[in-house]
Amino acid sequence: MLKHFLQFKDLTRAEHDYLFERARVIKARFKRYETYHPLVDRTLAMIFEKSSTRTRLSFEAGMHQLGGSAIYLNTRDTQLGRGEPVEDAGEVISRMVDIVMIRTFEQDIIERFAAHSRVPVINGLTNEYHPCQILADIFTYIEHRGSIQGRTVAWIGDSNNMCNTWLQAAEVLDFNVHVSTPPGYEVEPERANLYGTDHFESFADPMDACRGADLVTTDVWTSMGWEAENEERLKAFADWQVDAEMMKVAKADAVFMHCLPAHRGEEVTGEVIDGPQSAVWDEAENRLHVQKALMEYLLLGRVES
Repeated sequence: MLKHFLQFKDLTRAEHDYLFERARVIKARFKRYETYHPLVDRTLAMIFEKSSTRTRLSFEAGMHQLGGSAIYLNTRDTQLGRGEPVEDAGEVISRMVDIVMIRTFEQDIIERFAAHSRVPVINGLTNEYHPCQILADIFTYIEHRGSIQGRTVAWIGDSNNMCNTWLQAAEVLDFNVHVSTPPGYEVEPERANLYGTDHFESFADPMDACRGADLVTTDVWTSMGWEAENEERLKAFADWQVDAEMMKVAKADAVFMHCLPAHRGEEVTGEVIDGPQSAVWDEAENRLHVQKALMEYLLLGRVES
């Protein structure tokens, strides 16, 4: 059966647990320089409406490492940038490749593409969700601290696509999220597509959100596409900078994460992101490994090797 990965909740807890285990195996092979080519002769189309260093590199390198090939398409250079309907693009592109990754603006764009695709479609980022990044973040937490079930994640900053996806992941994998945002930037449950509110709690004070947390995480204050609001956001978010004081009220073994790129001195201090509790470099590398596991699963199903 054709599967897509457009939101974190598109896969079950059992499927996510399988992906984390496959990522562990695939990463171990990578570290041992073992050749592993399960996707030989398979082709990934990477469609970018929003540019990204980590997304392009991790998907392109990952597909090559699995024995396949990757084609980079920027919407400015294709008929999609000249008004071709998304539905038509889905019909055509999916007849020529085996799997598609799209990094775009509105979630509706990727949903419409997937509805007309013959092959699996992966969300590389939309305004609403960033499921591949959270897949990498949770795998990184598992590597460092074990199961995330029952743990508490403190999200500090904007209720953006990262925050929305953390909230979905908490419901699927049974952990808790403490969210603290400035007034006017609160979580919108409908936008996050939440089932309920059992797994998250909002805090006016970011220090309270961090208290007792197992993982503290944040993102840039101004996401791609919101640059016009930058000055306003710098003022609104001034008290939501993750600093040493916030990390001190979290658990002693709490981990810090950031999806990158980061602005030291804005959403996080250099002391924290470059400090001993930071896992940002492992987190960045793990995009490669979890996405390889994801592409393998969407194309081949469960494998034993």
